[in-house]
Amino acid sequence: MKTILVTGANGQLGNTLRRLEKQYGSRYTFLFTDIDSLDICDRAAIQACIQSNAVRYVVNCAAYTAVDRAEEDEERCLKINRDAVRYLGEAASEAGAKVIHISTDYVYDGTNSLPYVETDYTCPMSAYGRSKLAGERALQEVCPDALIIRTSWLYSAFGNNFVGTILRLAKEREELRVVADQAGTPTFAGDLASAILSIIDAAEAGGFHPGIFHYANEGVCSWYDFALKIVRLAGADCRVLPIDTKDYPTRAIRPQYSVLNKRKIKETYNLAIPHWEESLEFMLHTLKEER
Repeated sequence: MKTILVTGANGQLGNTLRRLEKQYGSRYTFLFTDIDSLDICDRAAIQACIQSNAVRYVVNCAAYTAVDRAEEDEERCLKINRDAVRYLGEAASEAGAKVIHISTDYVYDGTNSLPYVETDYTCPMSAYGRSKLAGERALQEVCPDALIIRTSWLYSAFGNNFVGTILRLAKEREELRVVADQAGTPTFAGDLASAILSIIDAAEAGGFHPGIFHYANEGVCSWYDFALKIVRLAGADCRVLPIDTKDYPTRAIRPQYSVLNKRKIKETYNLAIPHWEESLEFMLHTLKEER
């Protein structure tokens, strides 16, 4: 069986891929790693891991994602989001392995009025966004046949994310004020994880197509819309009020508009992508059942 190396396996997407191991375990051997078992900033360790385990696919879920902290810690951010990505690409290329790397909508400046396509001009407005774009470019330099997936507003049942924060605050407070003038699309990690494994299945059948792709759930909303839906589905007794970005200042600039056009990935890999409301309802229902 082919081996899939998953880096950042303790994060949102990595943990979600763990959940799919049983479903795909008859076809692939999964090697889940995080900082405790593989330091992706260590070039020699990466090469040894890929070579000794005969890795066929590298799914890089590891990243520095503390967007505001990155403004004061850009060197560390670049080490993880650029340099380590280069090391993974070099080692994979040497071993003949394919790379699927996760990037972000933050590579755009957010000034579009139509959903971004993969060829649109990139102009990150934050240290985090600059580091992720640098990682994309570094990877393409050393591993031209890598597949890069830009995603947005990722959430899951694991780790720190917007859905978990709103669920917690809705229990603690009577009122929440949430930014309503930033538009994008929430992405359920379960959907993205399934898409990644579908792409690997396609690659095994000879249908691997490298390049940059966009993946997010269907639909468009603001953070306010997203929060309102979470609170309503959770049945929480909490008011959600809209505010402007200027009323919620942050260190890093967020894109005002980061809706991603998914046509390329849907047509190339024959993917059906659920609407964000449908996926949110599914995740919250699953969480309730597990509790």
